[in-house]
Amino acid sequence: MQCVLTFIISLGLAALLTPIAGRLGQRLGIVDRPGGRRAHKGEVSRLGGVALFAAFVIAIGAAAWRGVLTAGYNPDDFTRLNGLLIGGLGAFLFGLIDDRFDLPPGPQFVFQFMLSLIALATLLWLERFTLPFFGLVALSDYSWGPWAYVPLTILWVMGMMNTVNWLDGLDGLAAGVGAILCLVLALHMHRFGQPSVALLPLALLGALLGFLPYNFAPARVFLGSAGAFFLGYALGGLALIAGGRAPTVLLVMGLPVVDVAWQIFDRLRHRRSPAQADRGHLHFRLLDLGLSERAIVLFYWGFCALFGLLVLVVSTWLYKLIALATIGVVVVVVLAWLSRSGRSH
Repeated sequence: MQCVLTFIISLGLAALLTPIAGRLGQRLGIVDRPGGRRAHKGEVSRLGGVALFAAFVIAIGAAAWRGVLTAGYNPDDFTRLNGLLIGGLGAFLFGLIDDRFDLPPGPQFVFQFMLSLIALATLLWLERFTLPFFGLVALSDYSWGPWAYVPLTILWVMGMMNTVNWLDGLDGLAAGVGAILCLVLALHMHRFGQPSVALLPLALLGALLGFLPYNFAPARVFLGSAGAFFLGYALGGLALIAGGRAPTVLLVMGLPVVDVAWQIFDRLRHRRSPAQADRGHLHFRLLDLGLSERAIVLFYWGFCALFGLLVLVVSTWLYKLIALATIGVVVVVVLAWLSRSGRSH
């Protein structure tokens, strides 16, 4: 019952607040205009992230007020929850600044690094995961552990924020993939006896589903940097807050993660800045091939949902690792072919 109530609160609030945020963006001039990589028509508000963030925080606040969110929490659990909320707030506020002033990549990466330090300071560490043949690995159990999990955590937080931000290139793409991941995380946490922790992805799921009708093509409001940065940090934090969920996130988001890794490699090998925006991402390549925006978005949703189902029904991590490797190989081959094909034309 508590899970349903939290979900309904966030869903209803997002559905109510998103059109208000859209009108606010229009009034303040915080909008995306046609041109560059985006092919939308007219000016579209970039303040959808305001509704997403507000719906999530209010739903979580209501669960905490009822005493169900923090039931059974120990001091470390409270610290991690504070890290998720404080870091999420920081990502949201910095994103608002970027939405207003369109900052260059340098300050964005610096602030993302600072947010990763907040995660580290609040025990949101990428230090516990399950590996084939080794079972559960906890890096904090070893004296040399911090030398491994500190850089891994920084890479994880910054990587998730940039993955979501770069994924937000087509209407409804990032929000839909994020919703699928939240559903998988909530079901996974329930399965492992963490119902109170599962309220966090459920609240974010509700907020995303309330936002999506206004964001699906043709979008009436965009996530903006505030929404994309917050969503990236939140998804990365949710993978760490209950311990050992990073492999689950990698499987569900395998397609966009490999796409981002390929773009960084491809730009570096052509002596371009990794932060230089272009149309090299898979979703833009497919759009340039003539596929409709809705078809590409639905393909991404279906692909991520399929591997989310794999997470839930396959218990052997060796098979999951094989699936993740398969995603990587297939996506890299397709992107390499599309990249070569694009240069030949």
